[in-house]
Amino acid sequence: MKMYEVGLKHWCRGVLCFSLLSAWAAGGAEPTALSLIKEGNRYLGEQSKDKVLEIRSDKSVAGMTPNIWYVVYYDPDAPFKKAEVKFGAGKQMAVKREMHPFGGSGSLEKLLDIKKLQVDSDRAITVATAEPLLSKLTLKATQLKLENSGAAPVWKVRLWAAKLNKPDAMADIGEIVLSAENGEVIKRDLHINKVD
Repeated sequence: MKMYEVGLKHWCRGVLCFSLLSAWAAGGAEPTALSLIKEGNRYLGEQSKDKVLEIRSDKSVAGMTPNIWYVVYYDPDAPFKKAEVKFGAGKQMAVKREMHPFGGSGSLEKLLDIKKLQVDSDRAITVATAEPLLSKLTLKATQLKLENSGAAPVWKVRLWAAKLNKPDAMADIGEIVLSAENGEVIKRDLHINKVD
C-alpha cells in the first residue's frame, strides 16, 4: 500500500470519528426552556396551549445547564388555574394540576407573551455568567426562572460558585435578573464574598 493511501485511510477514519462524536454531542445537548413550551402543549388541553405563566428549573447538576424544568401553564379547569409539566432531559416526567394553594393561583394577567420572548435559557446563562464581577470565580451551577415581572418578561438566574478553600463545595453567590426580550441585565444581586 502506498504512503498516501495509508494517510488517506487514516484521514477518512478521523473525519468519520469526528462526525460521529459531533452528532452524539448535538443529540445529547439539553433542550432549552423555550423549546419545552411546545412539547408541554402536547400534555394539556387546547385551553392551555401556549398560555405559559412561568418556566423554572431545578439547580443544575454536573454543569451549568439545568436538565430538570417545570413549565407552568394557565389552566381554567384546574383547581388553582395552573397546570405544571415537569421535564427531565427534555422528556416529560409528570403533569400536575393540583398544586399547593400558597403558591398562588394562575391568572391571565401573569401570562408570558411568547412572541416577546427573544432570549432563551442558554443565552440567559451566557449573559449572566459573563458578568465581569464573576470572571475570577469558578462557576458551578445555575437555577433559572422565567416570569412576567409586570412590565416585561424576565429571567432570574441564580448562580453557585466553588468555594476558595474547598473547591468541591459550592456557595450560592446570588442572582442576576435580565430581560427575556433583549438580554439586557436589569438587576445584579451578587454576593461573591460567600466563596471565602
